[in-house]
Amino acid sequence: MWRFTFYLCIFCYGIRFLWSSPWFWDIRQCWHSYPYQPLTSGLYYYYIMELAFYWSLMFSQFIDIKRKDFLIMFMHHLATIGLITFSYINNMVRVGTLVMCLHDVSDFLLEAAKLANYAKYQRLCDTLFVIFSAVFVVTRLGIYPFWILNTTFFESWEMIGPYPSWWLFNGLLLILQVLHVIWSYLIVRIAFKALIRGKVTYPGRIRPRLCTLHSFLTSFLFSMPGGSWTVSSLACVEGRSQ
Repeated sequence: MWRFTFYLCIFCYGIRFLWSSPWFWDIRQCWHSYPYQPLTSGLYYYYIMELAFYWSLMFSQFIDIKRKDFLIMFMHHLATIGLITFSYINNMVRVGTLVMCLHDVSDFLLEAAKLANYAKYQRLCDTLFVIFSAVFVVTRLGIYPFWILNTTFFESWEMIGPYPSWWLFNGLLLILQVLHVIWSYLIVRIAFKALIRGKVTYPGRIRPRLCTLHSFLTSFLFSMPGGSWTVSSLACVEGRSQ
């Protein structure tokens, strides 16, 4: 519940703040007058809240139950914290706010689907997951590379020229993109099998059972940043329903 509350509140705060920011409508504004751009109180609080939250996820991962996705989640948190800190130090906060808001837009939908699953509202859970999947793929595989990476790789080079931290900054952004591709592939592949075939074959269960969309969701909704994912927890063996 607290994760859903945070993601929803920080997303609403980000949208409210960015709506009146010129770089939200013209991303090239991220590089105008760089690095002599003022750090407003709105920018400062946005960064501090996001950084504090991801540090909490980083520490809680070591005291929580160890999962098979520990390494990939550790890489995600490390890259995110590195990007937030690095962009703040180098005053790249304008493009940083866009990156953070773009990631928050799908996270609160996943947490809402978890809550619906806990409350056993199956139809609501399924609906929220479908919306989450669509938003995740569009934002992480569409908007992120063609809007964010385009400006950090090409427009920044064109407007301010090569700067010493260009390689590190874009390297961290590329790490996030690789993780986006991996997660999107898993979401699409397993959701496709669950929706179209009605069952997923994976030789990892002792008791065979049918794998419906709901049973898939029950396992999957512990995934992504803030949750835990394993392949064996998502898949079911073909067989008779017990």
